[in-house]
Amino acid sequence: MVEVVLENVTKVYPGGVEAVKRMNLHVRGKEFVVLVGPSGCGKSTTLRMIAGLEDITEGTIRIGDRVVNDVPPKDRDIAMVFQNYALYPHMTVYKNMAFSLKLRRYPKKEIDQRVHEAARILGIEELLDRRPKALSGGQRQRVAVGRAIVRHPKASLFDEPLSNLDAKLRVEMRAELKRLHRRLETTTIYVTHDQEEAMTLGDRIVVMRDGVVHQVGPPLEVYDRPANRFVAGFVGTPPMNFLEGRLVAEGGAVYFDEGTARIRLTAHQADALGAWIGKDVVMGVRPEGMAVDGADEENVLPVAVGVVEPLGEKIDLYVSTDRHPHVVARVQARRGLSAGQNIRLHLNMEKVRLFEPGKDGVNLLESPA
Repeated sequence: MVEVVLENVTKVYPGGVEAVKRMNLHVRGKEFVVLVGPSGCGKSTTLRMIAGLEDITEGTIRIGDRVVNDVPPKDRDIAMVFQNYALYPHMTVYKNMAFSLKLRRYPKKEIDQRVHEAARILGIEELLDRRPKALSGGQRQRVAVGRAIVRHPKASLFDEPLSNLDAKLRVEMRAELKRLHRRLETTTIYVTHDQEEAMTLGDRIVVMRDGVVHQVGPPLEVYDRPANRFVAGFVGTPPMNFLEGRLVAEGGAVYFDEGTARIRLTAHQADALGAWIGKDVVMGVRPEGMAVDGADEENVLPVAVGVVEPLGEKIDLYVSTDRHPHVVARVQARRGLSAGQNIRLHLNMEKVRLFEPGKDGVNLLESPA
């Protein structure tokens, strides 16, 4: 399968609005890459430029060994699945799936073979004689995917294809798309604003904001080693907690002073952050990086419980310190926890990250001090 490469790709709309800023991305053959970010971050614009539905202002886009900047969409040999399915309402499922092949004048026998093969893979063989209005949302989405894969394209592009489905069906369709990709091994670029969807689907994820790529990497790497505070706060549900404080040295150890608590850094963290002693930093800790029980008395955060949300075997605790009113801890379910209690949360220091001050402060444990 082909590679898709973007080199310094920029999109500027009339009026000087930069939707995408000097984007560089290398999607390997057979790879499933997800572009994720908040609304307006430029991810759909990027996808449309790859498809040829938007002109690029600067840069180069290559599909395989061919520069496609000036190649019409129909000649790029890619397939695109849209958010609204874009099915022809007057055609049956069979005709919708066969339409692009008929335009390309494929033999009737090959069209029939490809349509039935795709329908079998997607489990929609019994729907081939129906029209879109007679289908559920999930069935329409399968037809839209089937219409794309019958062409055996060099690359498949998906623009938030699951956003119109209910929560249960979205989970089911995520699994379907993952299985389909493993089977077909098509180079795939997928756009979503749902970071959970990105984490579960992508071989790699591309986190964007304001037209800028903030981090590219495997989902767990991005989750565990976020490049900056934006990525750390965007990826993860509930999001990472951020505590403002200062690094202080005392008795041969380095502590993060939150104001109401002192948290002792590990030897590795202390070594990496020697140049930051005496300076303000931001500690990031994910909700699952805290526990109600623990043996380490040096890494404890005293908090007041505001809200308790049972989730089965886990509980989300919405708590506060004197300086930080909005902290979330996801802990093992246990009896006796209730709003109004004062408790102590034990921090897993291996899951703690430290950032420069500011909303885009870099991860100090991944960057030179």
